[in-house]
Amino acid sequence: MKADQTFGSKTQSRLTNEYAKDGLYRILCLDGGGAKGFYTLGVLKEIEGMLGCPLYKRFDLVFGTSTGAIIASLIALGYEVEAIHQLYKKHVPSVMSANNARDKTKALAKLANEVYETKTFADVKTGIGIVTTKWVNERPMIFKGDVAQAHGRKGTFTPGFGVSIADAVQASCSAFPFFERKMVTTDDGKDIELIDGGYCANNPTLYAIADALGMQIDCSALRVISVGVGAYPEPSPGLIMRFAKRYLMSVQLLQKTLEINTQSMDQLRTILFSDIKTIRISDTFEQPEMATDLMEHDLTKLNILRQRGCDSFESRESELAAFLMNGRGDNYGHR
Repeated sequence: MKADQTFGSKTQSRLTNEYAKDGLYRILCLDGGGAKGFYTLGVLKEIEGMLGCPLYKRFDLVFGTSTGAIIASLIALGYEVEAIHQLYKKHVPSVMSANNARDKTKALAKLANEVYETKTFADVKTGIGIVTTKWVNERPMIFKGDVAQAHGRKGTFTPGFGVSIADAVQASCSAFPFFERKMVTTDDGKDIELIDGGYCANNPTLYAIADALGMQIDCSALRVISVGVGAYPEPSPGLIMRFAKRYLMSVQLLQKTLEINTQSMDQLRTILFSDIKTIRISDTFEQPEMATDLMEHDLTKLNILRQRGCDSFESRESELAAFLMNGRGDNYGHR
């Protein structure tokens, strides 16, 4: 683990397992969902611990939307899950507690610039896909690192269209109107206005599968793990929110839009690609105390979401092991 991943810690990583190539192509897909990405981190912590190696070494392609784009990009850059968790604890409360779109955008930009600095899509260590939505013509724009993922115009392909990872991730997280739209400039001089990728594919699994098939990978060789953010009761509005009914209804509408998009994309996947082995992890929690939304900024509640993610892993542990371990059992036991 790099020292800067743990804010100066030089602790030696224990994730040292190595896996031989086995002919399978493994894809990790991470949904959007704002602060609920803490649930995703709980799932991934356990997967990483089971594998005993950083996730980029076991997944050939990592796709993410919005909060999933942050996590996916950091995985692709070589970060371990606990380092990403520390970044989330440091930044998510300040982003989500900001009072308006301008302040939320400034906090998000600070996160992106501090974490990614000048890194580009040429710096990733495995395949990557960051999903955004074009504001003007309402089409997806997906930032990728490898020309093999391109579905056309391969002769002029540039990793990430020449856009920095910081700008691409910020665009993927720009849930307009709660965040301002993000303008990016590509390497060929085009200025493109982008918003949150969740408006076109909050669950990016179909796009990831399309890339794999475009690379002529046989369906029988694909292993897909799709991780959501969980489903929870809506929180009761506080006194201030009762007076801000328009804001509250807007949050509820955004969350409902993203959840409908997520479920629709997963239903399409099961219809179109029923022959591709896929594990979907995104449990429903109905207890009143689990009430939350994508703007959550209470670290105590967010830590509970992370714990629920760990629990969701446990219920699928043997199935995940069959997908990922390739018969290896060393350094692996039930917990």
